[in-house]
Amino acid sequence: MGEKISADAVAQSSPGSGHESASHGGGHGHHNGRLYPLAVGAIGVVFGDIGTSPLYAIQAVMTGARPITVDLTDIYGVVSLIFWSMVLVVTVKYVFFVLRTDNNGEGGSLALLALINRKLPETKTYGWLTACGLLATALFYADSMLTPAISVISAVEGLGVVSERFHPFIVPIAVVILIGLFMIQSRGTERVGRLFGPIMLVYFVTIAAMGIYNIVQHPAVLWEPLNPLYILGFFQAHPLLSFLSLGAVIYAMTGVEALYADMGHFGRKPISVAWLYVVFPCLILNYMGQASLLIRDPSAASNPFFLMVHQDFLIPLVILATLATVIASQAVISGAYSVTQQAMQLGYMPRMQIKHTSSHMAGQIYIPTINTFLACMVAALVISFRSSAAMLPAYGLAVAGTMFITTIMESLVVLRIWKVSKGVAFFGLGTFMLIDLAYLAAGSAKFFEGAWFPVVCGMIIFLLLTTWARGRTLMRRSMEEGTIPMEVFAKSAHSTATRVPGTAIFMASSNKGVPSALLHNIKHNKVLHERVVVLTVAIQNVPYVDPNDRCTMKELGQGFYRLSLRFGFLEETNIPAALTSATMCGGPFEMMKTSFFLSRQTLIASSKPGMAIWREKLFAWMLRNAASAMEFFRLPTNRVVELGSQVEI
Repeated sequence: MGEKISADAVAQSSPGSGHESASHGGGHGHHNGRLYPLAVGAIGVVFGDIGTSPLYAIQAVMTGARPITVDLTDIYGVVSLIFWSMVLVVTVKYVFFVLRTDNNGEGGSLALLALINRKLPETKTYGWLTACGLLATALFYADSMLTPAISVISAVEGLGVVSERFHPFIVPIAVVILIGLFMIQSRGTERVGRLFGPIMLVYFVTIAAMGIYNIVQHPAVLWEPLNPLYILGFFQAHPLLSFLSLGAVIYAMTGVEALYADMGHFGRKPISVAWLYVVFPCLILNYMGQASLLIRDPSAASNPFFLMVHQDFLIPLVILATLATVIASQAVISGAYSVTQQAMQLGYMPRMQIKHTSSHMAGQIYIPTINTFLACMVAALVISFRSSAAMLPAYGLAVAGTMFITTIMESLVVLRIWKVSKGVAFFGLGTFMLIDLAYLAAGSAKFFEGAWFPVVCGMIIFLLLTTWARGRTLMRRSMEEGTIPMEVFAKSAHSTATRVPGTAIFMASSNKGVPSALLHNIKHNKVLHERVVVLTVAIQNVPYVDPNDRCTMKELGQGFYRLSLRFGFLEETNIPAALTSATMCGGPFEMMKTSFFLSRQTLIASSKPGMAIWREKLFAWMLRNAASAMEFFRLPTNRVVELGSQVEI
């Protein structure tokens, strides 16, 4: 689901400028590494979520709120639904289609939104397009809470198959594992990340072997469910029940968005190879093995995954499954950090403290605020729902919603950028749209069974994202009212203020007018430095900016300069590092002889048109709790001066 940009722990290549692609020949990201090591890394991170779906998918279909009769026709119908959904949605739609749409090698809903806005500038005025991208991001945060909770507790529930005496301890054990997982986030996952691929490879081989062992005992499951007529028979036998079962069948595709979101870390080809030659075959073999078990023993529907093996192998299987679910959880947690960084850079979230946990991998980050928030929400979910079955309805709707939004956004790429003929485009997009709508409708039918959670959570986060973006626009507009041109100010100030040695850099949010920090400084201190630089940081609609295009400068005369620094939305905005290469403003910058002047605004809610009062107060609260520009831009703490101002919106 959503935006799982999470391969930081195992990515072996450093970010580069990559290439720009939104065509049929979409590239492999910005990786020149070897194919198979990258494919193994992708198995460890990209497929952690979808790889653990056999733990609960068949069980949820057979024993949900509306259980299905465990007979031959129904079992074949369900497995056929899973098989053809994986073929059409995961393989055709995502692997062969969506992965070909990259923004300089990067994927995910925000990267796709940035790509469309850059390729089709007129779409920036399409409010619905921005809403789609932000809604997908909001649903991803809901998924970031649900994935660790469901994955870990579903694995620990295997202890209940070992012995009923473990039942009272399942929830406490799951909570302890999850809390431990969140506690180690600040240390980074680079060392653990090296084990992700091999462990998940062992896991996939194991579940494939489990499937083969059971298939041998009823070989017909190997080819019978491949016949899509069983789907038709399933729907004819139980029209309503089969439709509602789609809300559980979609659990087999949880994590499908990770294929797209993690493309920038591994590249299209390694992800495609990993899916086609390892993950997909292993998953299908396991699902067929579960079908064979259910045909032979219908009572195994209570937990078909763990009942596939002999009692003697249960404990090792529980341990391996728990490791796999922890890896899947780690992927989505680090994905939440990356999505948050993107949202901050693109202006949809307030600044938060970002800590880098690797000295040589810029993408490996840790955001304490997000970590604490997710830890509290995940623990609350496990304690409140107490079982994976109770949480699954919420999970399915979040996945279906993100899949549907991706199809809508991709339609613009196909029709407007690729310029595919309308007949072909409407046939393909229409097919995917119908599949997505069917799953979305079935998931929505479980609204009161738990599917309300991603809806409520998504709406709250969507409100926060849009409030911040709208508030920033109004505040910037208010600050620009009545400003005087910088050239006029430079001539006036030079003749009236005392000049002192050194360099002063005044941070400005706009390329127009005089920043308020500069006005307040000359008003109260009545001095100007020999060199005055008005610095604007611009985040581009590309993941990474070519270092040669990082800086642009305009000399204003009288020792005044206007400097712009450009960063991609996946780059760290480290201003001191960027200034080391900027020599056009009258010479190089020496940090110990440079002072940074920042303006910290205090928002005053007013009745001006633009935003409701309650949203203005919400924006003011977000502004007060945002990290300071000093932390966000990595400015030296002993060289920063903050000047306050009040703004009405």
